[in-house]
Amino acid sequence: MATKAAARAVGARLLAAFREAGALEVEADILQPAEALLDLYGEDIRARAYVTSDPLRGELMLRPDFTVPVVQAHMADGAEPARYCYFGEVFRKQEHRSARAPEFFQAGYEVFDRADPEGADAEVFALFSGLLAPLNLAASIGDIGLLMDAVRGLDTLPARRAALLRHIWRPARFQALLAHFAAPPAPSASRVALLAGSAPRAHWVGLRSSADMATRIAALRADAAAPPLPASAVAALARLFAVSAPAPQALAELEAIAHTMPAIAPAVARLARRLAALAARGVDLSRVTYQASHGLGTMEYYDGFVFSFAAPAPGLPPIASGGRYDALTAVLGQGRSIPAVGGVIRAGLVADLEGAR
Repeated sequence: MATKAAARAVGARLLAAFREAGALEVEADILQPAEALLDLYGEDIRARAYVTSDPLRGELMLRPDFTVPVVQAHMADGAEPARYCYFGEVFRKQEHRSARAPEFFQAGYEVFDRADPEGADAEVFALFSGLLAPLNLAASIGDIGLLMDAVRGLDTLPARRAALLRHIWRPARFQALLAHFAAPPAPSASRVALLAGSAPRAHWVGLRSSADMATRIAALRADAAAPPLPASAVAALARLFAVSAPAPQALAELEAIAHTMPAIAPAVARLARRLAALAARGVDLSRVTYQASHGLGTMEYYDGFVFSFAAPAPGLPPIASGGRYDALTAVLGQGRSIPAVGGVIRAGLVADLEGAR
């Protein structure tokens, strides 16, 4: 494992490249407010954050990443367009001993630019690709926004679409929920009584008020009366989630799927523009794999283009990763938003790979 000195040396080199690309170097406090920010990271990071408390500042956490505090600072008083870079340690608990350390160095690059979002995606990816080229890493991309558009296009209850969107980050739960909506199990006797209004209120359990229970029962009745998801819709989603191929081939397959799933057509068109922008920056698209499910299970603030660069060594986390997080800017900008994309490189892992060459 690389020493901190070796990781810092790599970080300094990356920062110099980011500054040369036009980024302003920024810092973020190691102690971050936990109460508001933890919900933005998603289930995985929430469970792995180091949380503490302060008698004056309330609940705090050791910085689990840089993107959220950088976005928060930009949305407060940043000019646009903007490019930022940073380097420092982040902290995440690990559930078992592995190649992942509880504290490690990240060097990052973030772009806020509403003029050409696909061009900004290509800028970040191409910059990382060039910096990491000597390591011969495997590059993968995806588009979480495309998957979300597919779910939003389902002809079913809004509540069902919302539930699927909420669990899209957890593929096993998502598939279980999809199967449930496609073939709902027969309701239990107690559920039948509850929906029929014959269950005594004494059987209601929990702290919900009568109004809350009435709303919940109405939602359950609507769900029970709704038709199952058509098998054709489930099959189309399965085909979409299974796409995994070199980027040009994946684009052709997604364009074919869009003929029967028109909700994804705008996202597929954006992907075509993104790939054209990548090619214009010299990226060899035949060496970039598009995986439809790529990025699921990572930061839940990503809502569009996602990418990673991985080493062939088993057990290593991605050497670099990132993506687009437009919705995050709206949350932290209190309604004001700007298209934004960025990524991070794990400096210690880069130092490890360079030392092994």
